[in-house]
Amino acid sequence: MTIEHHDLVHELPEYREQIHTLKMENSHFARLFDEYHMVTKDVERMESEVEPVSTRTEEEHKLKRLQLKDQLYAMLKDAGN
Repeated sequence: MTIEHHDLVHELPEYREQIHTLKMENSHFARLFDEYHMVTKDVERMESEVEPVSTRTEEEHKLKRLQLKDQLYAMLKDAGN
C-alpha cells in the first residue's frame, strides 16, 4: 500500500511563502502547524500499519487532520488579503 503524504506545503504549494512567514510571525499558526504535522505522522503510521489501530481511531485522526488543515487554510487566505 502506498502512503500518501499530506504535509502542508505539499497540500497547499501555492501558499509556500505564506506558510513560512506565518510560522515565523504567528504563534497560533505555528502551534496549529505543528499539531497538523504530528497528527499527519500519526495517520501515516496507522495507514502503514506500523501502529495498528481500529478503523474508527484512524478515521478520527483523519478528521482531526482535516479540521486543522481547514483552520490553517483559513489563516493563510486571510494573510493573503
